[in-house]
Amino acid sequence: MTPEPTPRPAIFISAGESSGDHHGAAVAREIRRKLPDARLFGIGGGEMDAAGVSRLAGLDELSVMGGMEVLRRLPGFLRLERRIRRLFVREDVRLFLPIDYPGLNLRLARSARRQGRRVLYYIAPQVWAWREGRARKLRRDCDRVLTVLPFEAALLERYGVRAEFVGHPLIDETCAPEGGPGGRAAAGRRPSGGRRVVGLFPGSRAQEVRYMLPVFAEAARRLARRHRDLDFIVARPPHLPKALYAKAGFPTAGAREATARSCAALTKSGTITLELALAGVPMVVGYRMGRVEWAIGRRLVRVPSIVLVNLVAEAPVVPELLQDGLTAGRAAEALEALLTEGAPARLEMLRGFDVVRERLGQPGCSARVAEHAVELLAGGASAGPGAPC
Repeated sequence: MTPEPTPRPAIFISAGESSGDHHGAAVAREIRRKLPDARLFGIGGGEMDAAGVSRLAGLDELSVMGGMEVLRRLPGFLRLERRIRRLFVREDVRLFLPIDYPGLNLRLARSARRQGRRVLYYIAPQVWAWREGRARKLRRDCDRVLTVLPFEAALLERYGVRAEFVGHPLIDETCAPEGGPGGRAAAGRRPSGGRRVVGLFPGSRAQEVRYMLPVFAEAARRLARRHRDLDFIVARPPHLPKALYAKAGFPTAGAREATARSCAALTKSGTITLELALAGVPMVVGYRMGRVEWAIGRRLVRVPSIVLVNLVAEAPVVPELLQDGLTAGRAAEALEALLTEGAPARLEMLRGFDVVRERLGQPGCSARVAEHAVELLAGGASAGPGAPC
């Protein structure tokens, strides 16, 4: 008979970005349903706070991009790590539940493992894209790794990681577009005035927005001159200041509102591409970073595309414009091909989105993560440093 978890167990949920905050909040709510007396601590954003997680730090303290910015912020990160390790001891944290954000979370996982605490990694670091050595750290420091992309678990298992595909949390939040390919995206997104909305999604980190938004905004202005019925909206996460977006000259909204209103999108890479695909919003992906980071990254990345939609579909569903290839002219041209309902490029992309939806699993991801958490808590202390997962 499986033992019951310790009364009022302490769990630490660690999310460093907006998407992680959102998924962490969903997991926190599911844990509360299964363990009403659990004490939840963590780092994250407002959604985790609203879900009852006592936060040690917010997303504004964690938002960095690229090696140089990480170096500048390193003293603050080290202070935060020390505070978290002290909390592990003070509150007798039984389970550490990191969500993506590997730069910080892998170090915390190592600390938790050394202290004999359970580690359940949710949304695995993308070792298949670059930094293969992280797989060895996952094997050494994690009791289990829960993946949200269908090809990840088998890859991690080849490194000896105990991994399981639990489906993607976005499936719980979206419903399939109606009326065949592009049904929901093509219909119902033109307000009564007959105007169409194009969403701009420059990222959830300040540095990303500084790199991407000027190009995205200029592409939008070019399209606006050619298509008088277009309006534009910029997705802004709540932890970034409005002043960062002022020069673009377009209204801002949360990512979910912007997605719901858009008939097409120009976006950075990352999880947002899956959100747009599941919502049936055709897109063009653009990405820029510092030249030093780009020079290093292009030598390390080992995948044919940086777009998750393309990797899941195993096909070039979405066009991507990277670094010097991202110009306002090219972005506007690529996006223009997707604006017309019934356009061949738009319909082909939407058919690719259907493949992505089928491959991302069944609803109930957050509940499955919570079940793993309860099971690990009931199993007692970790096997200790270096034990096989």
